[in-house]
Amino acid sequence: MKTHDEMVTEWQDNPAFCNAYEALAEEFALFDALFKARTKAGLTQAEVAGSEAVELSDQQVLDVVIREAKKRREAEEAYANAGRTELAEKEHAESKVLAGYLPQQLTQSEIASIVTDAIASTGAAELGMKGMGKVMAQVTPQTKGRADGSVVAAEVRRQLSG
Repeated sequence: MKTHDEMVTEWQDNPAFCNAYEALAEEFALFDALFKARTKAGLTQAEVAGSEAVELSDQQVLDVVIREAKKRREAEEAYANAGRTELAEKEHAESKVLAGYLPQQLTQSEIASIVTDAIASTGAAELGMKGMGKVMAQVTPQTKGRADGSVVAAEVRRQLSG
């Protein structure tokens, strides 16, 4: 069995490996710089919004990360629909990195359970679809950052109409 040093020496002597490694390192550095710039721009915009600059709370930073992740998902979908796979892959990669900073996402059954409880506690079942606002007002704080709002709204509609 080769030692670590022997393997490193063998790789260093292999021009194909060195070229591939350098290309990958360059690509990673570009991705990292672009990702940081785009995400920092979102944070900076949130900090200076309003009449004076403020330092963001943890919740405000989380809100920015949620917003940035949503932008990446929507851009990925748009690029994929337009046949721009390279750009879609870039957006997907950034979205995955941002997802690492988000709370654990709720499963469909967890969302359904939260919605069921909210419908029961608000009495919205008798109102039908007219009770959607009441249910969403109660559900949104429980699911914010942990589930896509459109998925939650679809579940509320499903339960209220069923």
